[in-house]
Amino acid sequence: MLSWTVRRTRLPLLRFHCLECRSAVATAAEGKFRVNANGKLLDVWLLVHCVSCDQTSKITVRERVPVRSIDPVELHAFETNDPALVVQTLLDPLIARRNRFSLDWKDAWRLHTPPPHQPADPSWPIRVEVEFLDPVPIRPERLIAHGLGISRSEIERRIKSEVRLDRATSANFAFVVLPAVQGGSRTV
Repeated sequence: MLSWTVRRTRLPLLRFHCLECRSAVATAAEGKFRVNANGKLLDVWLLVHCVSCDQTSKITVRERVPVRSIDPVELHAFETNDPALVVQTLLDPLIARRNRFSLDWKDAWRLHTPPPHQPADPSWPIRVEVEFLDPVPIRPERLIAHGLGISRSEIERRIKSEVRLDRATSANFAFVVLPAVQGGSRTV
């Protein structure tokens, strides 16, 4: 059995419309929160920047919440721009839905595979388990083609899996690689 891991290499870009230049791409690369007190109520925003015009926009994280309802450790993390909290905020689907943005994972992830070694007599079939350390939505067929260096038509012939290979997923899955067949005989 082989284990593959999909992990984030950087924060994803946001598909978020800029009110200034109408661009649809923003970044939260600086990872800064803004905490605003209004009496005993707090507002917390994550600041994002348009990649075209550098206009700053706010993504609402907390809105008009009583100060005492926020855990002091979490409040301190907001005030100190904790990088882990920035990631958690960006990856939260409820925050994305409420603020009408989606994540653009292009070039923001990497597939880690074990170093290839070719045993003299590989035991077929080979089982591969894929683990997502971050919720990177990707089509399994694209991931498999990248990891094994094979074409889509070869994937159709040689890969068996319980998940649909043509639908994006960010959930762990497994697949089985069957040996290549050429001219009636199996090749490695």
